[in-house]
Amino acid sequence: MTARPLPAKQILPDPGAGHLFLREEQIRQAQQLLMFASQDLNAQCDPLLEQYGLGRAHHRVLIVVGRRPGQTVGDVLLALRITKQSLGRVLTELQARGLVEQVPGRQDRRQRLLSLTPEGAAIEQALFECQREKLVEAYRAAGGAAVEGFRRVLGGLLEPANRALINGEAPARASRTPPGRTRPKDSQP
Repeated sequence: MTARPLPAKQILPDPGAGHLFLREEQIRQAQQLLMFASQDLNAQCDPLLEQYGLGRAHHRVLIVVGRRPGQTVGDVLLALRITKQSLGRVLTELQARGLVEQVPGRQDRRQRLLSLTPEGAAIEQALFECQREKLVEAYRAAGGAAVEGFRRVLGGLLEPANRALINGEAPARASRTPPGRTRPKDSQP
């Protein structure tokens, strides 16, 4: 059986339609780079967190609440993928220190809407500044095209709920179960 030649349109693929083939070692290196970069970036804030008597869990809550004030406790749970008990402990501490405030929802009084207080916003900004310089240095060293590629790769790794948060949208309620976990058959979403 003789192979027929493809029409000219199919011989030359559209620009950008080529396949990217990565060896396992390259993927493993990317995995390690992400893990160590996250670890090193977060470590930038450790001295300041210690000064304020806060931990990394507090920092994550300050970031999420600070980026979208007025979101519900459920939205924060979805974004951070932690238990209600863990978030409750951290929120109680942040509220007791006057860094986070919670008010009942306007339409549904059962909802608890979270925002940073001015002091909480100042601490979140100071923590951001700890990481900002490291990010700026890395972006400058990589160049504009690499920065856009990096953003696209990271965006491709995000679950839809986190992508919504990055875009300033409320996360979809349907995706409450973290990836890799299954919901018991008798539970409701």
